[in-house]
Amino acid sequence: MNILTVNSGSSSIKYRLFDMRGESVLAEGQIERIGIPGTLLIQKAGGKTLSVKEDCANHVDAMKMVLRALVDPVFGPVRSMAQIDAAGHRVAHGGEYFARSVLIDDTVMAAIRQSVPLAPLHNPANIMGIEACQAAMPGVPMAAVFDTAFHQTLPEHAYLYALPYDYYTRLKIRRYGFHGTSHQYVSSLVPGLLGKPAEGLKIVVCHLGNGASLCAVKDGQSVDTSMGMTPLEGLVMGTRSGDMDPAIIGHIMAQEQMSVTEVMEVLNKKSGMLGLSGISSDMRDVETAAAKGDQAAVRALGAYYYRVRKYIGAYAAAMGGLDAIVFTAGIGEHDPETRSHITEELQFLGVRLDQTKNIPGAQGDISAPDSRVKVWVIPTNEELAIARDTLALIKFS
Repeated sequence: MNILTVNSGSSSIKYRLFDMRGESVLAEGQIERIGIPGTLLIQKAGGKTLSVKEDCANHVDAMKMVLRALVDPVFGPVRSMAQIDAAGHRVAHGGEYFARSVLIDDTVMAAIRQSVPLAPLHNPANIMGIEACQAAMPGVPMAAVFDTAFHQTLPEHAYLYALPYDYYTRLKIRRYGFHGTSHQYVSSLVPGLLGKPAEGLKIVVCHLGNGASLCAVKDGQSVDTSMGMTPLEGLVMGTRSGDMDPAIIGHIMAQEQMSVTEVMEVLNKKSGMLGLSGISSDMRDVETAAAKGDQAAVRALGAYYYRVRKYIGAYAAAMGGLDAIVFTAGIGEHDPETRSHITEELQFLGVRLDQTKNIPGAQGDISAPDSRVKVWVIPTNEELAIARDTLALIKFS
């Protein structure tokens, strides 16, 4: 069975086509600048790369462009659309409606639309991607896989904010968490790697990319996570502030004569590593500057490491112990310096790295033999997780 995974952004679509018999990737690609002059599609399949420039006014046109690329007689991995059996869509926010992935129907689409106020930047793009795919692939079964679903197991004391309870019941203001597909995929591999059942294991997954979040996984379930109602809360990220005193918003508005929208723009797009360093949102650029003695870069890195380390300690306390720390995503998988700085102050928990294993390209166990807490580098594969969920839903529908 061939399953197409689709991740739609406001002006982009990322996709992969899997042959689920061996979970092999038949094609992967992305299309950027949808609705903007200079739309570009790049697809890799069978050792060949297809590049197409063709302005697309909307996601429907872009999805047609993707499907044409998949069946291209020279560069396409399949001969016809009949060889694509299903599609799985990444959806940012499912609110409290969905605790697992679901097959898409009118009721599901209505619930995704009702969650738009909780993710106004993401859910509309996801909806456009689904509708575009439905228009281009009529009759093909499709699944919605939610970033928030894995975190629906959070206990009440972890997801409630200390606000008037009416704001939760009326406005659904609570912690939802994100990167759920990644956290679930990575944490599900740990029991097998440790040779232990999921029950009883206490794991912290560090999904560190330009957007970053931590997840406390106990007995195979998410019990806390650093992102909140939106992806702004939590860690210091590439351009997002993460945790801060909420009164700062009012103070900035008054002092700088800014609107709420303008302040939120600063917190989401001009803060984090970019704001602290004044150099870049890319960890590699900041590390390069720090190595040359740039003090703003040094301070930015210090704040980044500290926030991650603090959350790991908090989650160890919340779970009553810690068996494993897992690093994943772009920074987590590829930056040994970041892993070293984060873990070096966690020796009181029994965390010790083997620096001969903590090297660029490392995968697997990088902890020292005497480390009571195992430290792993596990590449995430959200697209495969989406494809697996889609396949399971179709099989049991």
